[in-house]
Amino acid sequence: MIELEIQGLSPTREGLLIEVGRFVMAHGFTLQRQRLVQDHHGILLTMVVRGPSRGRKALEAALGAYERFISFQMFPFVDGEPKPHFAASLPRMAYTPPPAPPVAAPAPPPVTASATSPTDTPTKAAASASPDAPEPRQAPAAEPDFEFIQPTPRPPAAAPAAVAATPFVDLVPLGPDEPAVEKVLRALEYDYPKIVPQLLALQQSVAEAARESSLALAGKRTGSWVFRSEYLLDDGLDLREAIERIGVPALHALVEVDQQGTQLHIHDSPLCAQDGHSGCSFFGGFLEGLLGPAIAPGSMSIFPVCCRSYGADACVLELSD
Repeated sequence: MIELEIQGLSPTREGLLIEVGRFVMAHGFTLQRQRLVQDHHGILLTMVVRGPSRGRKALEAALGAYERFISFQMFPFVDGEPKPHFAASLPRMAYTPPPAPPVAAPAPPPVTASATSPTDTPTKAAASASPDAPEPRQAPAAEPDFEFIQPTPRPPAAAPAAVAATPFVDLVPLGPDEPAVEKVLRALEYDYPKIVPQLLALQQSVAEAARESSLALAGKRTGSWVFRSEYLLDDGLDLREAIERIGVPALHALVEVDQQGTQLHIHDSPLCAQDGHSGCSFFGGFLEGLLGPAIAPGSMSIFPVCCRSYGADACVLELSD
């Protein structure tokens, strides 16, 4: 078994996780975690999958032919070494304006010529002193020089802040916080089906790395309790029959859900906020505790195809036996 990280760039996000999840399942891989990020270039998809090493080339060929991918990359996943998405926008450099040109110094005023030339003869000087002689023509006054004022350059507009793509950080998963789960389910028989507020409180009270495992444990115990209370006589069913007769009616008490073959589409899940915090592990555990005892021979696997907390339109769970 190998773990692979898939990074893809798509122009749209509607149904993207569902379609890529089908490629993953068709080639024998299971989804470990997923992420969708909006970027200037488009939708950045990141998936971590696990499966047989012999299926890597076939999966890579299928994703290479997927028409909704502008480009994609696939490489071995290394735990604890998150890689930035290959298509994420790089931070922009701040703009530095060029220096303003120096202000030109004003030109010096021209030197005016003397009224009496040094080469004038004494006869001309005496004639100019005579009262009857006409006054000598004055030299025209020099026009004032114009001083050119350089315009003050406007300060450049502030560069827009660079939008950095959120790095894909993988938390080391922890086991369930059993005391916290026991506290939430202490009054289950009185609170059910109005248990969403208690589950939201459970999400906030446990460590982030223990959130999924704690919700899964709470779901499994809740599903087992519902089966014993309402469906104890329904056993020996095949998978599709169990989903239709038990799974869908029981989930309807908690959320809006519809069945499409062996897939359950959960709409507007209150446990899956659009901030990357998925609550689908509760519904997976719920179905495991609810349907496990009813299915012959009792083996079932639940694969989370996509979740609205990562940008999907609905949370989709694929069930198989």
